[in-house]
Amino acid sequence: MKYRSEIDGLRALAVVPVILFHAGYEFFSGGFIGVDVFFVISGYLITSLLVEDIENKRFSILHFYERRVRRILPALFFIMFICIPFAWMWMLPSQMLDFSQSLIAVSLFVSNILFWRESGYFDAHNEEKPLLHTWSLAVEEQFYILFPILIILAWRFGKNRVFWMIILMAAISLMLTEWGWRNKPVPNFYLAPSRAWELFAGAIVAFIVQKRGVQKNNSMALLGLGAILFSIFFYDKTIPFPSLYTIIPVIGVVFMLMYADKGTLVAKLLSNKVIVGIGLISYSAYLWHQPLLAFARIKYSGEPSKTLIASLVVGSIVLAYFSWRYIEKPFRSKNKIKSNRIWTFSLISLIIFIMFGFIGVKENGYALQRYDEDFISKRDIGFMRSKRYSELGNPNVKPEWILLGDSHADSLQEAFSQLLNKYNESALVSTKAGCPPSLNLWRHDMDFKMECHDNSMGAIDTIKKEGIKNALISARFALYINSSRFDNTVGGIEKGPTDAVIFDHIDFKDSLREKSARAHAIEEEIVNYVGTLANEGINIFIFTSIPEFGWKVPSRLLNMQKTSIPRIAFDERSKSLKSLYNRLSKIKNVVLLRTEGFFCSKTECFSTIDDKPLFYDSNHPSKLGAEKLLEYFEPSLMRQKKQQKF
Repeated sequence: MKYRSEIDGLRALAVVPVILFHAGYEFFSGGFIGVDVFFVISGYLITSLLVEDIENKRFSILHFYERRVRRILPALFFIMFICIPFAWMWMLPSQMLDFSQSLIAVSLFVSNILFWRESGYFDAHNEEKPLLHTWSLAVEEQFYILFPILIILAWRFGKNRVFWMIILMAAISLMLTEWGWRNKPVPNFYLAPSRAWELFAGAIVAFIVQKRGVQKNNSMALLGLGAILFSIFFYDKTIPFPSLYTIIPVIGVVFMLMYADKGTLVAKLLSNKVIVGIGLISYSAYLWHQPLLAFARIKYSGEPSKTLIASLVVGSIVLAYFSWRYIEKPFRSKNKIKSNRIWTFSLISLIIFIMFGFIGVKENGYALQRYDEDFISKRDIGFMRSKRYSELGNPNVKPEWILLGDSHADSLQEAFSQLLNKYNESALVSTKAGCPPSLNLWRHDMDFKMECHDNSMGAIDTIKKEGIKNALISARFALYINSSRFDNTVGGIEKGPTDAVIFDHIDFKDSLREKSARAHAIEEEIVNYVGTLANEGINIFIFTSIPEFGWKVPSRLLNMQKTSIPRIAFDERSKSLKSLYNRLSKIKNVVLLRTEGFFCSKTECFSTIDDKPLFYDSNHPSKLGAEKLLEYFEPSLMRQKKQQKF
């Protein structure tokens, strides 16, 4: 296939915006479309090679896969190896657990499926996943595995029918995409079926160009370039993606592939030596940028300085040159690396990564191998799981308690179980991460409204059925009522959705989008639910909102950075909660347990004790934190229980 320097220029146009977008430069708010540009280019190049080889009767599936292995795996594996020691040094156990899983998934070409199962692409904590960007490689790898087989099987029906078959599959994939962003946005983003039409768009261009050649049309080429630039600078993460909106950058690439022949203004621009040079190293640049940015964010427990971010952006390009020069190029050459060696290298590397990842999962992120046992606990190493109707305390006595709430309640389980054992008591658990104590509230960014409703309704049924006498409730009320993330005023700003629309009522109207109206409606729901529980005649103990810190406490502690926050920041955050607490305290048999009494002095709120973290992230109590908190409130909790028994 004839080399087209403008395609390398187009690769540069794809990779630079992606890097700048992930670096946090708001001007490149649509930089993520660079991945879509890569998809179209890949579809075009792979199909061009396939058609050329098939028509010249020299196609070999093994040869095709070997070329893909040479192109993709050496640089990828090298960077994965580089990531491991930094992950070992800087990652918390829960992060290392996720990283271990990603090593396995990348090795098996299914990282897009893993990241789909974990969260949405634009979720804030994804910024700290060094291998997140490999989801797009997985989509391409899945295409590389299946598409050649499909083409070979279909070729017997004739080239023209293969062409129309690809058009049909592209149309079906596009329709699936449009349905997907409305109904299943996260899998729609990550999975190959809803991305296939972008690769097929490139494949369609390959058939057209092979028949007619690249046309010289300045206007169409400029229109294509304009479509891509428009998407880069005017799209942002609020745009449904992929969707019909994705057609704009995809058509832009299609026009450039079809009409940017030598001599056009666009071809001349993209054939500039510097731009082509960046395009040549674009794969390595793409591989390098995410680990660099992610590990910096892990190391500094948040967003690094602008100077460091800029240095890492430049560094990804510099490192890309060296990995292209000394890894990509040699491994692509059959003269330097023989076929048997490339397959042996790949197999051994895969085994190493899978084994390291498997052990990492089994050993809970290598927690005990890297940290003192007193520093961590199960609760801190990624095993926080929302539970329903499990038992805490002494399993041989009838439960008189129920633990209710969201992930804040869930983080109390182990410590609460120890306290109950001390008093020969037991409790049932009905918690659900992201679900406020209410019947009609849920986190719309977590997409499980009915699970929240069913969990809360089930708790009421359980109280009636089991004769429960006491309920302990803990929930992140500060997030619910404020509908915004926490800024501790001293540099720690919690990552996550920054708009006010974090929690939705099942029947919320547009009038409730205004912040104060939303806060009142959310408050009303919580109060009504607690009132419903109180009507069952039980004692209800409610922790006020546990202090938030804005940064990951264990990471700050390990890096010997300040972990406490000004008390005034906590008080300011809590102002909006006064009405809620006042109304809850007036409900019969409700006791409010003021958490600031334990965590805060008059001037500061503390997140450590004896140089050990009381939190396993920015707001969830660690095992130690939960133990100390319950120990502090033990007289209030157990005195009420004993009075009730007499």
